[in-house]
Amino acid sequence: MDLPDDLIALERAAEEQRAKLAGLDGEEHEAQRRAWREAAAAAQAAITDHAAATGQSRYDVEMAVKRAVRHAEEG
Repeated sequence: MDLPDDLIALERAAEEQRAKLAGLDGEEHEAQRRAWREAAAAAQAAITDHAAATGQSRYDVEMAVKRAVRHAEEG
């Protein structure tokens, strides 16, 4: 599946924000959690838009994006 670079970048940004939660507590944790949720929402919206524009399953697009990000992190 061909995926636009922006989808991968948005998902990667969301994962980076999630990773920053480790070791935080209190207000710092809540602030970072909000940043993660905003980044994740942007990624999800872009995935939904791409799926609708290309006539693909939203689930399939999301899984392909997650695999691409995971594969890039492992490689």
